[in-house]
Amino acid sequence: MSTMDRREFVAALGGGLTVLLSVDVRALLAEPDQGRGYPADLNAYLRIGEDGRVTLFTGKIEMGQGVNTSLAQMLADELDVPLASIDPVMGDTDVCPSDMGTFGSMTIRFFGPPLRRAGAEARNALVELAAEKLGLPAERLDTRNGYVFDRQNAAVRTSYGELVKGQKLVRRVVTAVSPEAVAEHDVCNRPAPRIDARLKVTGAARYAGDIRRPGMQYAAVLRPPAHGATMRSVDTSAAESVAGARVLRDGDLVAVLHALPDAAAQALARVKAEWDIPAAAVTDRTIFEHLQQELPRAQSLAERGSVDAAAPGALKVAEARYLNHYVAHAPIETHTALAQVEPEKVTVWVSTQTPFSARDEIARALVVAPEKVRVVTPFVGGGFGGKTYNLQAVQAARLAKLAGVPVQVCWPRRDEFFHDRFRPAAVVRVRSGLDASGRLALWDFETLYAGTNGAEPIYEVPNVRVMARGGWQGNSPRQPLAVGPWRAPAANTNVFAVESQIDRMATAAGADPVSFRLAHLADERARRVLRMAAERFGGSFAPAPSGRGIGVAVCNEVGAFDAAIAQVQVDRATGRVQVQRIVCVQDMGEIINPHGAELQVEGCLTMGLGYALAEQVRFEGGRVVDENFDTYQLPRFSWVPQLEVVLVDNPGLAPQGGGESAIPLVGAVVANAIHDACGARLTELPMTPARVREAIERGG
Repeated sequence: MSTMDRREFVAALGGGLTVLLSVDVRALLAEPDQGRGYPADLNAYLRIGEDGRVTLFTGKIEMGQGVNTSLAQMLADELDVPLASIDPVMGDTDVCPSDMGTFGSMTIRFFGPPLRRAGAEARNALVELAAEKLGLPAERLDTRNGYVFDRQNAAVRTSYGELVKGQKLVRRVVTAVSPEAVAEHDVCNRPAPRIDARLKVTGAARYAGDIRRPGMQYAAVLRPPAHGATMRSVDTSAAESVAGARVLRDGDLVAVLHALPDAAAQALARVKAEWDIPAAAVTDRTIFEHLQQELPRAQSLAERGSVDAAAPGALKVAEARYLNHYVAHAPIETHTALAQVEPEKVTVWVSTQTPFSARDEIARALVVAPEKVRVVTPFVGGGFGGKTYNLQAVQAARLAKLAGVPVQVCWPRRDEFFHDRFRPAAVVRVRSGLDASGRLALWDFETLYAGTNGAEPIYEVPNVRVMARGGWQGNSPRQPLAVGPWRAPAANTNVFAVESQIDRMATAAGADPVSFRLAHLADERARRVLRMAAERFGGSFAPAPSGRGIGVAVCNEVGAFDAAIAQVQVDRATGRVQVQRIVCVQDMGEIINPHGAELQVEGCLTMGLGYALAEQVRFEGGRVVDENFDTYQLPRFSWVPQLEVVLVDNPGLAPQGGGESAIPLVGAVVANAIHDACGARLTELPMTPARVREAIERGG
């Protein structure tokens, strides 16, 4: 697409339908999931073209989770058009409604309601247009598959395309129209194939690295060997001698440009830079002791009863410390951007989860108004929270301005690891106890640097204190490496601690892990997913350790409830853990695309095996030791167990988050299964073979 603003883009679409509302639109959007800056003009969300095709505009992006399909399903139902007739335009800051970004499982929950209302209002306006054209009362008309027809004589009909053909029509809707009830849906709540499936499997899908512009060059960017290092000197003469290479420097930014990406990288390797590198005060081996010094101010998340008063009378009190190391995002596609700087417009094609934030970052770097910058987001090859930051886009824009030609920056894998904002290293301290009847009597929980999600227990306990210190929002001075959101931020760490400690209490009470949890769960959604998981898993459950290798975990994340039961096999000699089976039940309210939702749960469980069993970023001060997948281990196909996903039919509840709600369970359910298998209680993530073997040797 060439550079154009929203007005030009809409004009280029030709005839279409524009809906104006006399009702209080802001009141319509003032629903529980709204108030997030979405525009009151419902035309911002869709346009119906002369050919009857529908363009769906959203500031959300598609990074492999299938929201392009789910959003299209929601609009197709409200407009009464075939799913195949909808063309999503995503993450284009010139034509899409402004959006904070694609993260937190918020796309369907928060963007879905205004999109549905826009579709309902547009359908109502089309019926009014058809009533005028056909000379029939609007009450006698209905819609189906992109047509308005007479209920008494279906042969009398007109298509949406015919209604808007060759005209710039404006309809003023006086009466608010509500979206369809779930029972009326023909497209939602039914499995739908991904609308981008053919593009993906044929290789036709275009990512930021696939975009080409005339005269463009590829940039290889110099980076320091460690965070905190300062450049003492740089010699670029050898790089400049490479045929076709061009060295650019703008303050701290040094790069080599070339018409070929590999030639740019080879020329960069000839740059000789000397650096002052701070001494390594903290490493991955000392990080937890470091974090527990000079603790930040505590934030109270929950407090009821009196933990301190209950502790002396509690039986079987257990105290534990749970740890997790830094974890990388490691997306398949590294951070990539192509920037084109022209006198009146800057256009950047970028792999990002936050197009509008990227636009503003670029504008600040180039000292131009945000309106002068257009960010276009093609398909994104994975993000997991790591592509909410847009340094590569800023680098590309700065270099394009200097070079006077379009410039692409595509980080090599070692730069992806270096510039990543990791899931934070964190510590959780828990004290809990039982009363004389074997019920939970107290729960004292403090999470350090993980964040707050998942920290509050979903179980009934009379005496509770939950505190949080620090988090992933903004870099803490105690964190030696940059941190940020990682799929289900904070919840992976906190749920690991919560569900591991609950398992300790079940063992102390002499109860099996399912019945102990059910005895302390009041929320019916939580009880239902756990009961269904137990039924699907089959068999009976015994107090741990039973030697069978069965683990249980339950959580509530982004509005969804999940329960998982896993079975593992532990090699006592090597410490190797093989997860053999996981049953996961999820209640996410209304399910827009059951097929996509099931894939999301499977993806969470598979990705979770990485942080549970292997993923850990090693570092020495500001130097990131792991630079590629030869040392940083992701889950392998051979690790993937038998996965059984059950989705709860709960259409009475609005759609909840499904993109990350199952992943917090994985660390805990595997740890609990390991304990049941061999009696070893793992408290540090990842649970590598060495740590499992050490725990076995300690006698649990």
